Order: sequence, then C-alpha cells, then structure tokens
Amino acid sequence: MRRHSCFVFLFCGIFLPGILGFPQTNTSIDCDSMLPNYEAEPQSSVPPYVITASFSNFDPGNEIKVTLNALKDVGFREFNLQAREIEGDVPVGTFKITDPNTKGLECHNVTNSAVRHANSDVKQQVTTTWIAPRDVKDLQFIATVFQDLEKFWVGIQSETLTPAHSKSVNGTGKSKRKV
Repeated sequence: MRRHSCFVFLFCGIFLPGILGFPQTNTSIDCDSMLPNYEAEPQSSVPPYVITASFSNFDPGNEIKVTLNALKDVGFREFNLQAREIEGDVPVGTFKITDPNTKGLECHNVTNSAVRHANSDVKQQVTTTWIAPRDVKDLQFIATVFQDLEKFWVGIQSETLTPAHSKSVNGTGKSKRKV
C-alpha cells in the first residue's frame, strides 16, 4: 500500500499541472522580440485585451498608471508589458510595482524596465505605474499576453503617449509602429 501511495503522489506532482491546464512555471519572454522562449505561433486575430494609460502626455518623472484589461470574460494568465518609443525596439522608463499579480523584469540591464506576471493565476486586469524618463519621444505601451500556452498575442499596443514639451503631437492616437 505504501508503494502505491508513493506512486500516486509522484504521478500527481509530475503530470497533474499539465493535465489541468497551465503549468506552474512562468513562461520566459524575450525582452526584444517579446516572443516566448518556445516554438509557438502568436495569434493573428484581434486580441481580446486592451492597454490604457492614465495620461496621454507626460513630463520626465511623471508617474502614469497603466492598465492591461481583458475584454469580455476572456482572462489571461501571463504577460510582458513595456514602454517603447514609436520607432524604438528597447524599453524606456521604469515601472513601479503596485499590483501583487505583477513583478519587475530587467531588460538591457535596467531594473524594472518591463513588468510581467508574478503568477499563472487567471487575471482580468493588472495595473502598474510607469515612471517617465528624460529625453524620450512619442511612445506606446506594448504587451505580449497569454490566454494559455498555445493562445497568445504579441504586440498589443496602447494609444500613443507624447512628451508634454514635444511639438509633434499625434492627434489621432493611432499607431505608427509596425507589428
């Protein structure tokens, strides 16, 4: 009987997380490409998620509340969120971690230059605070969001944010970024 109990315990520990859905390990996402560290194709459909910012203009040092929301009843388990200049490919600014479902991520040797999930629990919304740096141009918040391991979206974009001192205000709020 003791051998049987040990086998059941071992079986449950190894196979049950995969059988029940999402694994307990966090998915690693590349800072530059924002793709996961395994072979999978992102969805090409319109993402059921939206990124909003509390302000559309900012000055250096401003703290901007950034929210990633699931639309309808579609939750998400994991994500990676960054701020990038419109024509840029590296994160700008830093995040202040304010939501227990988030944690900072170091990209290009900058602590908290991105924010990601702290666990694989299903979420409907996460909120964080982004701190604007000096000498930055028009930017957007960009995210990769995982509904599950096989269903994820890359390059979800917020509206464009503009430095308050900038003379080139993008009145449309439309993206110039190529995804």
